[in-house]
Amino acid sequence: MFARRFFISLPIFTLIYILQESVVSQFKLFGGGFSLFLIFALLWSALGTPEMGALTGFGAGLLMDLSQTTSGPMGQWTLIMILAGFAVSYLGYGDDNFRGNPISLVFTVAAAVVVIRLIYLILGLFLGSDIGSTWSIFVSLFSSAFWSAALAPLLLPVVTRIHEALFDVKSRI
Repeated sequence: MFARRFFISLPIFTLIYILQESVVSQFKLFGGGFSLFLIFALLWSALGTPEMGALTGFGAGLLMDLSQTTSGPMGQWTLIMILAGFAVSYLGYGDDNFRGNPISLVFTVAAAVVVIRLIYLILGLFLGSDIGSTWSIFVSLFSSAFWSAALAPLLLPVVTRIHEALFDVKSRI
């Protein structure tokens, strides 16, 4: 049952990934823009169990590693997203006050995007990637927080409805 639901959600993630790579990555916004796919994956993980969050992180990280805009080595995003998916879902697992409150989900996802990108930069520094100047990193992290906080409330109702239809759970959002 668990594997069937995961494989049913695979086309949804593939569709969001294709939308990210073909449309969203073409936008030239302040600070480098946003990652619709990252926000979607974190919201999806926040609504599930920690095991499902880690599995979602694995699938999302694998797709992010295949992106043309990724400059790091293969597997870097996968490692980070497994840990992030587990951590985000673990924070709210069993706490209906957390999952029932959209503000806490939006704040968690916006903060997680910044932390994930910061970890990606630090890990890339350890692996020898060129990360840019301190000012460009600061602007990029600030704009990630801004765009994530702006887009997460718009995506939350859609992700919640798809998640509850797929996993037969009723959430109070």
